[in-house]
Amino acid sequence: MSNISNYSFLFQSMFGGTKTTWGTGSTLPGVFQFSQLNSSSVQSQLKAAGIDTGSKQYKAVIRQMTKDGCTGNMFTNVQAIKNLMKQYNSDGDWVDPTTGLTGLLVTDEMGDSYKKIIDIPESSKDEMFEQTKKEFLQENGVHNGDTTKRSDVYTNMYWKVSKNDRLSAGYTMGQYERAYSNAFYAAVREADPGWKIGQPVLSGVLDGITRESVESQLVKSGNKLVKRSSVSGSSFDMKI
Repeated sequence: MSNISNYSFLFQSMFGGTKTTWGTGSTLPGVFQFSQLNSSSVQSQLKAAGIDTGSKQYKAVIRQMTKDGCTGNMFTNVQAIKNLMKQYNSDGDWVDPTTGLTGLLVTDEMGDSYKKIIDIPESSKDEMFEQTKKEFLQENGVHNGDTTKRSDVYTNMYWKVSKNDRLSAGYTMGQYERAYSNAFYAAVREADPGWKIGQPVLSGVLDGITRESVESQLVKSGNKLVKRSSVSGSSFDMKI
């Protein structure tokens, strides 16, 4: 990341500051170098702006700014910090702006630790199976990012599981979603070996496939769910 040390033009437009004249020694109100963050003068500015510098919310923002490359000689702004704090709750958890959910932020410290198979609600697997089947038939096997409602299924599930399980639940659901898709592709190609993605699907070809029939063929292999035959042999795997 490049080390930008003068954000005056950004703060003036983003935070409604008065005109600044850096060349003459004047500064935009509330602007300071990150290295001055813990100084008494800056702390007074933050508190005057209604920021609780002892809160988990504030501390989460400062940690994130530091991780994002904000270094000592870079400038920041009191209002910028205040605005960033709106993205976190009182527990210091990042809040997804679209869903209002917490527990969905992947950090460097986590690595791949959240990528594990856990129990997820049966109702959520039902919903994903039906949605995957519906979209498979609707789009003739094409994964259409413009029409898919798969994100709604994930969101509905996230509300049903605890904050600390949401990332792993999403990863687990992804494994089931792939298994359902693979089962549909395999069934269509078994009925019509010449079928290609995007071509019409034979009527009724998926009628005999149930969620239970697909899941009965799955086994856990490391942190993945795979079809039994793929453990020792090969199987069709449509990447999604």
